Amino acid sequence: MEFTAKIIAQFLEGVIEGDPDVKVNNVSGIEEGKKGTIAFIANPKYAKYLYTTKASVVLINKNFNLEKEVSCTLIRVEDAYQALASLLDLYEQQKPVKKGIHKMAFVEKSATVGKDIYIGPFAYIGENVVVKDRARIYPHVYVGDQVVVGEKSVIYSGVKIYHDCRIGSGCIIHAGTVIGSDGFGFAPKSSKDYKKIPQVGNVILEDDVEIGANCSIDRATMGSTIIRKGVKLDNLIQVAHNVEIGKNTVMAALTGISGSTKLGSECMIGGQVGFIGHISIADGVKVGAQAGLLASVKDKGKVVLGSPAFGFTDYQRSYVYFRKLPELNAEIEALRKEIDELKERT
Repeated sequence: MEFTAKIIAQFLEGVIEGDPDVKVNNVSGIEEGKKGTIAFIANPKYAKYLYTTKASVVLINKNFNLEKEVSCTLIRVEDAYQALASLLDLYEQQKPVKKGIHKMAFVEKSATVGKDIYIGPFAYIGENVVVKDRARIYPHVYVGDQVVVGEKSVIYSGVKIYHDCRIGSGCIIHAGTVIGSDGFGFAPKSSKDYKKIPQVGNVILEDDVEIGANCSIDRATMGSTIIRKGVKLDNLIQVAHNVEIGKNTVMAALTGISGSTKLGSECMIGGQVGFIGHISIADGVKVGAQAGLLASVKDKGKVVLGSPAFGFTDYQRSYVYFRKLPELNAEIEALRKEIDELKERT
């Protein structure tokens, strides 16, 4: 679809600087911007590209100060990143939405399906499943018995949802993710092998949760593994049995959360973070990439780094010494040698 700068500015409640009639039909990054596309600048380090970009329209913040003239049309908004998100959402809504149950899908007779749904070919919908209005289930999805899929939720190809799990409204689950696989529960026996502990709980995803590709959310041993409203998980994340993730928490790829750990609301978790089991993380905590959490974090809003993780300020101070450890060791060895020589003389 094609939009003029004027229409975009009206939708975003922005202010135009340049040609209001210039047209765009796609989006591009500011560095490789092309004619007929719209780009944006939210990070100051990309500001230099504004003066060389070939993009026809660029979104910038209202307080952005130009250093020289630009060839593109500018639209000034309160927050360029949020404005782009709103614009892409509008573009997404214009795309045709698939509806209907494909003749090669298999839906058990006891399942209940709502209005305006889509179930693609080779999808399986189990016994007593409830698929609510406007949900979309793409090809090769497995939905086990007694599962509920909420309104307007989107389940992409290859997702597996085991029995008894609950998917809220407006959720998005990307390809290859498994919801409700068994938790890692094994009891050691005297013979040094292990007895499997049946995992009889389920997984609950509240509304507006998005889960990336190839994640694994384990069912609870008893009770529920719970992903609260608004949580966003990146690709390749492991969430173990009986974990609870608080609302609006975001988590980057390759993070692993051990069993029964509780994360608070509005936390921000970097990539490759590891959480030991049975700990609690307070609301608003920020965890740097590759950190290892071996104990609870009780202070709201605390920023932690390192493995084992500790406070950001202490980590920065300590890092000064981490980097100098080879030099400090060399100095210590030199001093030790000097002391030994002095002892020999005396």
